[in-house]
Amino acid sequence: MSEKEKFVEDIADQEDDFSAWYNQVVRKAELADYAPVRGCMIIRPYGYALWENMQARLDQRFKETDVMNAYFPLLIPRSFLEKEAEHVEGFAPELAWVTRGGGEELEEPLAIRPTSETIIGHSYAKWIQSYRDLPLLINQWNNVMRWEKRTTLFLRTAEFLWQEGHTAHRTLEEAEERTLMMLEVYRDFAENEAAIPVIAGRKSENEKFAGALRTYSIEALMGDGKALQSATSHNLGHNFAKGFDVQFLDSDGERKYCATTSWGLSTRMIGGIIMVHGDKSGLILPPRLAPYQVVIVPIWRKDQDRSTVFEAVERLRKMLKGKVRVKVDDSDNTPGWKFNEWEMRGVPVRLEIGPRDVQNNNVVLVNRMDRSKEVVSIDALEARLPEKLEEIQKALFQRALDYREQNTHYTEDYEEFKQIIAEKRGFVRVKWAEDSAAEQAVKEETKATIRVIPFDQPEGGVQGKCIYTGKPATCEAIFARAY
Repeated sequence: MSEKEKFVEDIADQEDDFSAWYNQVVRKAELADYAPVRGCMIIRPYGYALWENMQARLDQRFKETDVMNAYFPLLIPRSFLEKEAEHVEGFAPELAWVTRGGGEELEEPLAIRPTSETIIGHSYAKWIQSYRDLPLLINQWNNVMRWEKRTTLFLRTAEFLWQEGHTAHRTLEEAEERTLMMLEVYRDFAENEAAIPVIAGRKSENEKFAGALRTYSIEALMGDGKALQSATSHNLGHNFAKGFDVQFLDSDGERKYCATTSWGLSTRMIGGIIMVHGDKSGLILPPRLAPYQVVIVPIWRKDQDRSTVFEAVERLRKMLKGKVRVKVDDSDNTPGWKFNEWEMRGVPVRLEIGPRDVQNNNVVLVNRMDRSKEVVSIDALEARLPEKLEEIQKALFQRALDYREQNTHYTEDYEEFKQIIAEKRGFVRVKWAEDSAAEQAVKEETKATIRVIPFDQPEGGVQGKCIYTGKPATCEAIFARAY
């Protein structure tokens, strides 16, 4: 076996070492690589194409809610961060500072943005004067830096790509409406584009964003039973508006503070796609986001067959161009190597064509999910391929949903709760009396945190006692270990 063939096949077993499997798949599928700067990553073209497809689908959704894109500076004056005390305290351990520029000491240190609430608040204070200027709805696609000590490609890196939306409103009620609207945008994107089922709800006080009035999130369950916070939406109330004096003259003649929001989804969602859908052979990418939806693999043995097959391949390429994202593997690698390679890279459909297929005017479609094969007439291919891709998209979501349901546990006993967290993992739904000290105690004892207080609470309220304190429960909460 050549080194290249070994490279394709040699992937750690998911069940034995999920972390090693994940890291190997990310690098061998050429999604990303380590950078020479500690904790940073290089996103390779295949990985960036996946991100571009995610960007395009999300950006369309944002604009449908009247959000416009803008761009704000990478460097943030220290004085800006100090204006919102809770915010700077939350981010202080992760900040990276620029203290010299042009060979001289700067008068004021500049933080490399961990997020942009402060610099945007400064701008909004200048731009917003009247209630007629509201709502102000802005998003930016950018990079941020948080000096993480332990990093994993895509999931947690010192520098990462994301979008961050920032809006300003007349009232707290309008801000809350926008916060929940954007959370629904994320839920719709996760489930319908990434094929990842998520649970939407509110974060606990311990887990909310530093400086927020309320934080909401969508949470997904990964293939190893850990949770992943996939996107967040924050109602910031008047906190940042007061810090940056973002006021407006209302229609009643009074000056009032704006209510603001922020919301974001990052490249960690790529990590979620890998961990939810991948299998022992590598990636399985949802068709709506995959860089290539179809890979055509020509097969021939005799040289005289090669030209016949490639004529048919070129005809197929022209037929499918603009209808699906298609890649032709015309390399001189063996068919077996190509099969392994494109399975590892997660292309949803492999289209095989050899001399006999050409003679019969057929192609063979291979489903990446289960490797099932389907013989299709070339004449019917243009109609069949989109149907096939849609079938795979829906099947991926259903499989992930089934997995989550099988790994969601319910208990009213704390000892059983600890056992589930330690041995089974997954989501654990419990009755809970919101108590930050109790939540911290559970985290210290089990390493599990409240991932979300889901919107779908029992009708008529929660009956019974909190699993930890024994006090009357106020809600049901979902705990899990998380990335």
